[in-house]
Amino acid sequence: MTVHTALLQGVRLLEDASTAVPRLTAEVLLAHAIHKERVHLYAHPEQELQELEWLHYGRYLHERLNGKPTQYITGRQEFYGREFRVTPDVLIPRPETEHVVEVALRIARGAKRVLDVGTGSGALAVTLQLETGARAWATDISPAAATVAAGNARRLGAPVNVAICDLMEAIAAGAMDLIVSNPPYVPIAQRQGLQREVRDWEPHVALFAGETGFEIYDRIVADAPRVLRPGGWIVMELGFGSRDYVANLLCGWRDVRIDPDLAGIPRVIAARRVGWPL
Repeated sequence: MTVHTALLQGVRLLEDASTAVPRLTAEVLLAHAIHKERVHLYAHPEQELQELEWLHYGRYLHERLNGKPTQYITGRQEFYGREFRVTPDVLIPRPETEHVVEVALRIARGAKRVLDVGTGSGALAVTLQLETGARAWATDISPAAATVAAGNARRLGAPVNVAICDLMEAIAAGAMDLIVSNPPYVPIAQRQGLQREVRDWEPHVALFAGETGFEIYDRIVADAPRVLRPGGWIVMELGFGSRDYVANLLCGWRDVRIDPDLAGIPRVIAARRVGWPL
């Protein structure tokens, strides 16, 4: 079985199952099976697969056909130009969340102490630490997720302090200049409407906020004035339909702003704690 033939067979299987982006998925899985970059597949289409490589490729295809996300199969996902390790204990970092980084860098680049609440893979905390040089903290209620975040920070050379706790309960008063978060915001009632890959594979503690989907926003905004220094910023990703509710929570804060993503959907909300600026 050559690389070329294996790739064609993988694409056909994925197409027949109506899997999204079948060509790209087959390429990623085959490259992962033979421990090469995707470009190698086109530079060496005649290469014969070893038996173990073929077995791995077949297993990866089977897992993907059963709904397992590609990122959980390969154990990696790119975020803001860096490769993060991911497991089913953490949400897969998504391109939309990069808008949180972009907004934070525009409005609070001078922040010296940064906190990522509900860090998951550590994507926000690690990225902001490396982009700004700030001292960074990250929290997660899941010990397994905290382990993944700490591993990513270590591997990427970002000195991030990771704490296992519920939201910000382990963070001292007045400790932070910037809080960022991509919190759970899916109402439990919408569970069945989610894609199979999300509903069946990604951690529910990081997806579902409660009955309304606003429960975690409520708690973060309520505790943020305690944790932020005067003039500090909070930057959060917005779930679909949450803009008005979260904006109302931030009534009384300064400089409230909402940024859309490339599709024009409200994606990030930011606000500044009343007090002297940074």
